[in-house]
Amino acid sequence: MLHLPNDSAPTGPLLSDMLSATGPEGVVLAIAQALPPLAQRLAAGRLHGDPDAIVGTNDSGDKQKALDVAAHDHMIAALRAAGVRQVLSEEAEQIVALNPDGAFDVAIDPIDGSGSIGIGAPLGLLFTVLPAGPQGFLRKGRDIVAAGYASFGHSVDFGWSVGQGVHVATFDAEVDAFRIARQNLRLPAKAKTFAWNASNERHWSAPLKAWVADLRLGRDGPQGRDVNMRWLAAAVGDMHRILMQGGVFLYPADARPGYENGRLRLIYECVPMAYLAEQAGGRATNGDIDILDVVPTELHQMSAIFFGTGSEIDLIHTYLSENKD
Repeated sequence: MLHLPNDSAPTGPLLSDMLSATGPEGVVLAIAQALPPLAQRLAAGRLHGDPDAIVGTNDSGDKQKALDVAAHDHMIAALRAAGVRQVLSEEAEQIVALNPDGAFDVAIDPIDGSGSIGIGAPLGLLFTVLPAGPQGFLRKGRDIVAAGYASFGHSVDFGWSVGQGVHVATFDAEVDAFRIARQNLRLPAKAKTFAWNASNERHWSAPLKAWVADLRLGRDGPQGRDVNMRWLAAAVGDMHRILMQGGVFLYPADARPGYENGRLRLIYECVPMAYLAEQAGGRATNGDIDILDVVPTELHQMSAIFFGTGSEIDLIHTYLSENKD
């Protein structure tokens, strides 16, 4: 094994030592423990067949790849074993019923950024945990009791919150378990790094174009500072970096057909991102109100999202309100 001069034996506590095996923590722990086989298959790429093969289309019209469906099946099995009542997945049009007497429901995106499957780019997984109730998944994000993500990059990282801050664990292959790497992450007061798909800017609203034009002027513009741009084409990868280092991610609504209400899924993509942002002292909105205050009307409803450092999100809202046509 390669060792660097400053390497030392891993000493962080195991994730299983920090999370209870019961309640919402038990669901979070079950998801984490299901990740290593998925990470291993992702890392194998095409060695065991083509993970990029198209096998169907999901409810939102996106092409499903073989690994999308395999990840869905794998997580469904893990959540069934964990006693979850039902699951809303990006890869299933209808809710998947598991345990009728289960105490919790889970909404999940089994593979975020699947357009990058097979090329070695960062991928992820997002989830929320809700107490079982008659409303099912059509309730505001304030009702969730836990949320988290997995980031599959050169390391496998797992971030989560059960309402007491955001914590991150990294997979340690030597012990086949996650070790706690960071606890109680807090977003810095100002952002230096921004993430958005610049190719979409021509479709944005005039107020948002005004904001990005001023931002691009750097220290010579009204914001008086230089910034960096990073875009990974996988929301989890950008979110993980922002939680660890600070910044802002945005995927706004725009003028293209099918993008009028944004493009990320509200319940299993935007809500977990928003929950983690707030738990880390930041903010997440749809450009109008906080994501966690939106009451969904459809299971696979789409949403715009502005995620990250609170002061920066507030500034974007200032542009959106002051420059409305």
